[in-house]
Amino acid sequence: MKNLLTICLAFATLNVLAQADFDKNLATAKSSYASGNLEDARFAMQQMLTEIDLKIGKEVLKLLPAKMDALASNAKTDQVTPNTGLAGVLIHREYGVGEKRQYIDVMSNSPIVASLNTILSLPMIGNSGDGSQKTVKVQGYKGVLQRTDDPDTNTSSFTLQIPLNSTLVSFNVPASTETDVLRLANTIPLAQIAKLLQ
Repeated sequence: MKNLLTICLAFATLNVLAQADFDKNLATAKSSYASGNLEDARFAMQQMLTEIDLKIGKEVLKLLPAKMDALASNAKTDQVTPNTGLAGVLIHREYGVGEKRQYIDVMSNSPIVASLNTILSLPMIGNSGDGSQKTVKVQGYKGVLQRTDDPDTNTSSFTLQIPLNSTLVSFNVPASTETDVLRLANTIPLAQIAKLLQ
């Protein structure tokens, strides 16, 4: 019980500090703008937007499944970080450990989305002749499923990429089957993620 209270107090303190940073940056942006210092006003506003993106990213992380079949998520590897040089956020969650490890990456304002949407709009490009790449639908969203075969272990690994507006959801699963990958992908709340990151 004491540990739970300590954890709750730590989260409350972090929330207050984050709010204080946001309020401080808002005040800096207003005063810098009023004094004509547009560079500092812009920087303070960028800091505020980064804080908002991180908060949204943490909400998306809460939406992701706690388990993928028998594989539990690794809370220690959960990450929410700002996109380097871009607006938006990177969200990462892993399931399992070692060679069986699978993971979900969500990137808002992804520069890859435009290229992926081009592939999805041209069926002859989205589907390779050897079946290693194909266009699929998950929960009504089009995506590209890429298969990589390992002749030494006679297994296939998969990467599923689904664009949601300007957000890219990537799901990586080693040593699996297409059927299992698509079944597991259907447990990812894509519509809720798209709504939060629109």
